[in-house]
Amino acid sequence: MNLNINNFRLKVCLFRFHQLLRRLKNGVPQGSVLAPLLFNIYISDLPATVYRKYAYADDLAIMHADGDWLAVEGVLRKDMATLGEYLQTWKLKLSTTKTVSAVFHLNNKDAKRELKVSFNNETLPFFSEPKYFGVTLDRSLTYRRYLESLRKKLTSRDALLRRLAGSSWGTGATMLRTTTLAVVHSTVEYCPPVWCRSAHTRFVDPTINDALRIVTGCQRPAPADNLSILAGIQPAELRRNGATLCLARRAMESRHLLHSALTRPPSANARRLKSRHPFVPAAQHLISSSDNSNAFGNNLKIFWVWSSRPAFVPEVHSYLYPRNRTDHPQVLFVMPVC
Repeated sequence: MNLNINNFRLKVCLFRFHQLLRRLKNGVPQGSVLAPLLFNIYISDLPATVYRKYAYADDLAIMHADGDWLAVEGVLRKDMATLGEYLQTWKLKLSTTKTVSAVFHLNNKDAKRELKVSFNNETLPFFSEPKYFGVTLDRSLTYRRYLESLRKKLTSRDALLRRLAGSSWGTGATMLRTTTLAVVHSTVEYCPPVWCRSAHTRFVDPTINDALRIVTGCQRPAPADNLSILAGIQPAELRRNGATLCLARRAMESRHLLHSALTRPPSANARRLKSRHPFVPAAQHLISSSDNSNAFGNNLKIFWVWSSRPAFVPEVHSYLYPRNRTDHPQVLFVMPVC
């Protein structure tokens, strides 16, 4: 620990050329294992602000809920000035190009109103749809723009799967299933507890079904509900609920950031639109359902067993599940774990 803080020296090497050693007077060595821990220790004495702060490594967000625009702008300026003095004291520099302000509300009358927050006599840019840790946020938190971009990304990955599933030279179902999990589901399952209750998940589900049709070799008339069973992959909605339940169970620990919000009893005076489905009520419902009933737990513990032929598929619907030349449709059956 002492070597990483005191008298740390570095040099740049390019092929056979080596730069002279230079002493690092401030900051932490980037790329080392201890760098995130050292940086957290370095900024552990952040000054108190009126609004709540959320930090992840060197990304810091200040958030607050208030009904008065002028009050929000005034307190934000004060908090930014407080943080500016702290950064100047400890020789840290704020990236003004990456620092933006955003507002989230459901008041359509103020849909085009922008926050006016300044830092060092410069007005910070206002973004109506900022991107935070890869997720695009919009004013009403519908995640429409993010899910639309996610659909485009999944479409390109489906095209990659089609190249692998050639009718004469394509790979088998096992490799296609592994590739789908690695390429498609790994992309679509980024932060699902945040956006999975949005009404715009309809943009994503058809592209997932297209990938499952490629794996199984099924045609378009095949029922979408049976594709996940045939491919041996849990349904997308079930996987998203499982991710939400896992986050909710971690949030039950007292040291978790969401613990206070998740354990707080619902307010009797709270008003919310029926179309809004935030994380906390959904997580509380999943936890109560999994604790009070074994049905939900059994659904999350589906045991997928490979089978060599579609024994359970009715013969009358066999035309919906063709076996093409690459022998793609390796069919499965499901068995709930009690």
